[in-house]
Parts: sequence; C-alpha cells; structure tokens
Amino acid sequence: MTNYSREDLADDWEFKIVRSLTAAFRNPATLEKLRQEEAQAGWVMVEKFDNARIRFKRPIRARENDSRLPQGVDPYRTYYGIGNPTFSLAILLVVFGFIILVFLIALVIPILFSVNLLH
Repeated sequence: MTNYSREDLADDWEFKIVRSLTAAFRNPATLEKLRQEEAQAGWVMVEKFDNARIRFKRPIRARENDSRLPQGVDPYRTYYGIGNPTFSLAILLVVFGFIILVFLIALVIPILFSVNLLH
C-alpha cells in the first residue's frame, strides 16, 4: 500500500477508496470507465489494491466544483456497481429462495408418494 508523503498531506489532499463487491476492476475497460467517472469530480487514481479496491485522491479545493457536477455524479461514492445494501439483499433473496424451494420439495414429494403418483 502507498504511504502518504508529507507533500500529500501538506498540500490538502483528500483520499477515498472505491470498492466493487463483484471484483469488477479485473476488467481493464471497467477500471478505465471508473477512472473517467471519478475524474469528473477531480479524483485521480493513486493505486489499485486488488480487483475490488481502488484508491483515489483529489485536492480539497475540488470540492468547490461538486455543486456543478452532472446529475447522478456522487463525488464521495465508495462503491462501484452493485452497492453493499443491494448486494446483501440479493444474497438474502437467493438464500431464502433456496430454503423455500427445499421446503416445498420436502413437502410435495411425500404428498405425491401418498397419492401413488410416484413409485
């Protein structure tokens, strides 16, 4: 990981890490798209930790332009793609869907045997 130099901290930089829950940054085109989107708000990529985390920095004075960003551009977003709450909900739906399916199968098969539809 990058250590911050005295110049980085003295020159009034702010930093953030953007995460992807799906490891989307393994794709170079996706990484480039992220870089372009973040550049709109003045963010510059510092380093790629792995396929799920990218560190950015920008001068604090770039905040002055935040109110003029295009609609939908969040200068402080920390997730790319599916966000943490959405991802969690999707996982819960899959898990509960699987449990319901297993329950229905366990309920229906004995009924089918009892009416002699299965032998």
